[in-house]
Amino acid sequence: MTITKTHALSLLMLAAVSVTLPGCKKKEGCTDPTATNYDPDADKDCCCEYAATPTPSNTVTVSGSITANTAWDNDHQYLLSGFVYVEDGVTLTIERGTVIKGDKPTKGTLIVKRGARILADGTVTEPIVFTSNQPAGSRDRGDWGGVIICGRAPHNQPSDPIVEGGPDATYGGTNPADDSGILRYVRIEFGGIALQPNQEINGLTLASVGSGTVIDHVQVSYSGDDSFEWFGGTVNAKHLVALAGLDDDFDQDFGWQGMAQFALALRDPNSADVSGSNGFECDNDAAGNSAAPYSQGTWSNVTILGPLTVSNTINDLYKRSMHLRRNTQTRVYNSVFTGYPTGLLLDGSTTEANATNNDLQIRNTVLAGMTSNFAVASGSSWDLSSWFSTAGWNNAVYPNTSDLGLALPTSLTNPQLLPENASLLMSGADFSNAPLTNSFYEVVSYRGAFGTTDWTSGWTNFNPQNTAY
Repeated sequence: MTITKTHALSLLMLAAVSVTLPGCKKKEGCTDPTATNYDPDADKDCCCEYAATPTPSNTVTVSGSITANTAWDNDHQYLLSGFVYVEDGVTLTIERGTVIKGDKPTKGTLIVKRGARILADGTVTEPIVFTSNQPAGSRDRGDWGGVIICGRAPHNQPSDPIVEGGPDATYGGTNPADDSGILRYVRIEFGGIALQPNQEINGLTLASVGSGTVIDHVQVSYSGDDSFEWFGGTVNAKHLVALAGLDDDFDQDFGWQGMAQFALALRDPNSADVSGSNGFECDNDAAGNSAAPYSQGTWSNVTILGPLTVSNTINDLYKRSMHLRRNTQTRVYNSVFTGYPTGLLLDGSTTEANATNNDLQIRNTVLAGMTSNFAVASGSSWDLSSWFSTAGWNNAVYPNTSDLGLALPTSLTNPQLLPENASLLMSGADFSNAPLTNSFYEVVSYRGAFGTTDWTSGWTNFNPQNTAY
């Protein structure tokens, strides 16, 4: 379908939709009191149904497949009803300042298929917003699906997988420079709906997305699953914000080999996922196979503010600031991780071997304010503490987050992110290591995501619950 400014009003629709998913297992049911089939006796959330929310008159409802080049303008809002696919060969262009909402009853989701492109190029003063269709004050994680982009870059699976979460879309190919478009100055809020148990959509899913794609200044807030997840691909990313997600902040699988710089995660101490919530979760694949390309994402200037930076009382499902496992070769530089029960878990003999062989690297990085700094898999005697503290790598451990000279967040809605002038994080970065000599990286003196400039200013929203869209 094609929607243009001249005839968008002809597409206005009012819909009352109810979706029923397959029956739930014993002890599973809808635990959301706002749902029409709320079950007060259920102890595991599943299969909620919702009445439709009335939509304003300037809203265009979009459903099914977009099969011709299409532009969405900021004179209208757009409501995603069900799975909305941008088909192969089609470009969806979204004007700066446009608001797109996901319909809760139909689990609205935007899926950009292989060979399609999305041009969502906002500005610092007019970001593009994907958000819940629920009224202000009534929004929650998992109100809708999220944004999924599939590309033709390589992954390490034996055949091209179907993207996680249930959409009819596969990903993968042989073009590392594949171009799926632009996400710049974009917010994605309250996504991550559970389609069925263990089948949630992430806030932003990047599946075999290639390096020709631009991901820059993207905030994912209150996702019902991971905030960001990469499944293979080579796409690079800068200026990422993960706010109060339920599961992991940055999840990397299936041979993602991109670069990332300037990333922030801030957690809600009260909410974590039954699977165990982490800052980083990194696998080569689900079985830990020696499959190329290896998951070898390269990160610099990351700040992970875990739940213990906000409160001394946290959900007991929180686990680690970094869980590196299943044969990953992740590299982390010039970063700071703080406020988790465990700082770094290096999990499994193959992952330990990658660290020993210098394929997995952590350099010029700080751990602070952890209940326990290090952990290895049960039965392992590998000395992770000594490895992390290797002379010349300039890693450091501090007992308290306050040792860092950060203005710690006292709330999620108005965090103070810049280090104090005397903070030990204001120096100590090093970009001489070979993976960081790529021109993608901006050479800075500070460790963590921030120096003297708050790059989140103007386009982010740390209080989307109460924003009138």
